[in-house]
Amino acid sequence: MTNTRQIGLRNLGEVEQLVMDYIWAHGPSTSEACREALASSRPMKDSTIRTVLRRLEEKGYLAHETEGRTFIYRASDARQNVAVRAVKGIIDRFCGGSAEELVLGMVDGAVLSRKQLERLARRIDEKPIAEKAAAVKQSSAKKFTKKEETP
Repeated sequence: MTNTRQIGLRNLGEVEQLVMDYIWAHGPSTSEACREALASSRPMKDSTIRTVLRRLEEKGYLAHETEGRTFIYRASDARQNVAVRAVKGIIDRFCGGSAEELVLGMVDGAVLSRKQLERLARRIDEKPIAEKAAAVKQSSAKKFTKKEETP
């Protein structure tokens, strides 16, 4: 049995973030595995970790499957995908939907350096080349398959 929800942009508390970091790093886990793993930095009762996991599931960050009577929790999406959606929400709410405005604000606020911006620019320049190469490869594969099928 699987239970999933769409990830929203609801903020994570400190303990919720610790749990998500653990699950993103270690994959599907039981409440006991999470509790034991976090015990050295954040000791919790069994009922507390179960509450945290349930709230993360309600917020859409986790889903669970049931094995017997044990819930196995897994991240609903990869960390990077969650981060991208969170940033998109920030762009929409605070920058009128303009990613450029956000990046310029990060430059003005010294969050991004010239070196980082240059690295981003190179990556952007390379992206169309990679997309074109993938399209050519896919087109070639289709032609090759058609030639093989023709007697």
